[in-house]
Formats: sequence, C-alpha cells, structure tokens
Amino acid sequence: QPLISSSKWLQHHGLKRNKLSLPQILSQIGFRHRKDYVTTLGKLVASRYADGLFPQYTRAQDGSVYNLTAKKELILHFVDCLMGAIELYKQRMEWLTSESRQIFGVIQERCIVIVLDFGTVSSAEFDLCRDALSMVLVEQVTQIAKFNLIRAAQDLMKWQQKPIPVSEHTVKSAVAWLWKLDHMTAASPTSSAEALLEARRDDVVSS
Repeated sequence: QPLISSSKWLQHHGLKRNKLSLPQILSQIGFRHRKDYVTTLGKLVASRYADGLFPQYTRAQDGSVYNLTAKKELILHFVDCLMGAIELYKQRMEWLTSESRQIFGVIQERCIVIVLDFGTVSSAEFDLCRDALSMVLVEQVTQIAKFNLIRAAQDLMKWQQKPIPVSEHTVKSAVAWLWKLDHMTAASPTSSAEALLEARRDDVVSS
C-alpha cells in the first residue's frame, strides 16, 4: 500500500467518497418524511400520505424519518457495498498495525533523518532496536526519496554527511552500518539534543 495518511486514504476509500454514508444511502432507497411550516395555517403540518404505505426508518442522529421505497435488490446491493467497505477498512487497520508501522507509524515525508538514541539499553534490547530500524528501512524508507542515520553519542556518528537518494544499494548499506554499531558508546547529557540539531541542519522534512 502507498505510504499515505489515513485522511488521504479516506478521500479515496471513505464511505462518503463512495456514496455509502447513511444519509447518502437513505436518499437513494427512500425519501424523507417532511414536516413543514405552513404560513397560511401558522403551524407545522406533516405529510401524512406515506403513513402506513412504506416501512420507515428513524435516524438516531437527528430524529428525521425516512420512508423506504427501494426494492429488496437495491438494498442488497448496498449491503454488498458496505460489506466490501468493511473488509477494506479491516485490511487498512491490519496494515497500519503491522510490522514497522506499529512503531514508526506511516512515513509520509520524502526526505528524513532517523536519529538513533539507544541510551543504556541492554544488549538484547539493542538488537531489538536494530531489528525494528532495519524493518523500517526495508519496508518504508525504500519508498521515499532521501534519508540519513545519525547516532546520538559524545562523538556524533553519521552514516552519511547528508541525506542521500534511496536505492537498494543505499538501504543495504545503511542496514549494514546499523549492525556494525557498538552496543555501548560514550555519551554526554547533551548528546540527544546535539543529534537532533544536527539532523535539522540537513535539508529534511522530518526527523
């Protein structure tokens, strides 16, 4: 799936975009039971001609009543469309909550710098962090334009001097660099801030 936000995804696959929201469906399978103010009578007058002729549906949101006139085939068509939409939403949710997106979300920027601050994690946790970072590089960074890696340390460590174009070779190189890092490295109280400042000096959209 493309690396786009859920709001943009919904612009293409949302119920309203596909005319499957409740008001849109109701307008296609029936008509609203009107209650209008008649000036000459000076009061609200409800149309009674539909009473008892059609099944009625009351919207909980605003209390409006709709007379349902559609044949069974049309209603079943909307049932199929809604079931398809539910399945599509499930797939999107599964995708959003799987693999690297569980940790990093969906990367939407075209140029990024990932700042690595491992702190005092254990050796096992250090490997878990590198697994997660390798995953995001392979799954998401491969779909953007430029990237770089910076490790927070007393002596700042940069994979490249500035973000470079993404390619199969550069991603493999970054993963290899990541797995060559030492578990423990000297740090200072300002290491994290300095790494972030260095990342922002590059022409990047996101750190």
